[in-house]
Amino acid sequence: MPGKNTEKDSRRAQILQAAYDVAARSGLSRLTVRLVAARAKLSTGLVLFYFKTKDRLLGAVLSDMLKAPAPAPAVTGIARNESSVGRLFSLIRSEMKRTVSEPRRVRLFFEYFVKGFRDPAIRAKMRAEVGRYRDAFRPAAAAVLASEPKRFSDVSADGLAAVAVGVVEGGAVQSAIDPAHFDVDEYLDATKDLLEHPGAKKATDGARRP
Repeated sequence: MPGKNTEKDSRRAQILQAAYDVAARSGLSRLTVRLVAARAKLSTGLVLFYFKTKDRLLGAVLSDMLKAPAPAPAVTGIARNESSVGRLFSLIRSEMKRTVSEPRRVRLFFEYFVKGFRDPAIRAKMRAEVGRYRDAFRPAAAAVLASEPKRFSDVSADGLAAVAVGVVEGGAVQSAIDPAHFDVDEYLDATKDLLEHPGAKKATDGARRP
């Protein structure tokens, strides 16, 4: 019956939110079914009825976290008169600010990343998420290559999208470690200045093997 399904979905969402809150506050290693039940104001038996084991609950929390929208929609807020490079960098800046505004999610995401080294199921989910995230930057990266083929002659759209993801995730790590001393604009301005330095490509070219 529809009513029962709605109630079941609502209860499941209640447990997932409680598990997320516990994990974000105390870390994955300290999450227990008992703490989740207390946070959700439910019995431990009911939590286990829905998720069977702690590991299944952790997997469900991760899947729920990864439902967040990709950054591509943020392009609509970027000025159309910007160059392709400017649009890509504006997208990176917009996504970085969104990411840094969710410090608990960032910390939990990287906890799952580490856990994935030992857990094949989590590792597969994290690999898929990184691929999805990179793909979201690919259209903007491809536009850059199309507009400046000589400047990016040795770069693929996937490679440039991977750099964009690396900039966002690298900043996210630093913001999670030392939020009081991390400034998004300073970080991105420094990154932009470094990448646009006249000697950057020359130094890179000189390091390549013939």
